[in-house]
Amino acid sequence: MPLKKLLKLYFLFALLLCILVGCNLTFENPSASSSSTTTGSAESPLNTWIQAAPGVQLRYEQWTSPGDNEDTVTIVRLDVRYIRLSVAYQPTNPLTMSDWMKKEQATAIINGGYFDEQNNAEGLVVSNGQVYGSSYSGFGGMLSVNRQGQISLRSLSEEPYNPGSEQLEQATQSSPLLMLHGKRTQFEANAASTRRSVVAMDKQGRLLFIVSPGMAFSLDELADLLVSSDLSIDTALNLDGGASTGLYVNAGSQHVSIDSVTPLPIVIVVKTK
Repeated sequence: MPLKKLLKLYFLFALLLCILVGCNLTFENPSASSSSTTTGSAESPLNTWIQAAPGVQLRYEQWTSPGDNEDTVTIVRLDVRYIRLSVAYQPTNPLTMSDWMKKEQATAIINGGYFDEQNNAEGLVVSNGQVYGSSYSGFGGMLSVNRQGQISLRSLSEEPYNPGSEQLEQATQSSPLLMLHGKRTQFEANAASTRRSVVAMDKQGRLLFIVSPGMAFSLDELADLLVSSDLSIDTALNLDGGASTGLYVNAGSQHVSIDSVTPLPIVIVVKTK
């Protein structure tokens, strides 16, 4: 039998076999994928704090927007007495969140603020005492650590960054500020729903990482959901979402893996003391 005819018969046989065994062909759209695997959420109860390690708690909640979009949101709550926080920044060698986790061996890691096409931070970044970029003025917020190791989250319109008097060891800036003094802020944003990541401080002074890995909420919807939650949030800052959203946790038996779609030059790193 000629080779061409033999190959054709072989192809038809393979196709028939595929149909008979119920072959399932899946095509993934990277731009639509959440690139996330949250180990533990499937078997973990919703709305219950899980003590993952000293000073580290995890919680999963099902949030629903007024437009009936919904997503399982992962929340990490950190007691600042038990952790060290740093900001890693390498614009010449951005990494996906999974690669950052391998590099840092962190307890928890989340994406930082915005960056441009050259991977340079759009706002101020301070990484291990080295200052990069320039501060936002009159808008946005900043997560920072001073030389005494104190972690703070603040409004830059209410408390502008002062390079002459502030000695910061770590910082990243982003926008918009979603909550301040326990209340929702007002800001202009489009109505697009996408992956979201938030850093927040509650009224008890605990640090929160909040991630929605699905294409579920607009910024306005997210701000409303934060206000209506029982998380007792005082201040909340939107981080660079969409393809940048990522969260990893490795604490005790609890492991969360929500990878970023794009490489990141800026990440917030938490390690337990």
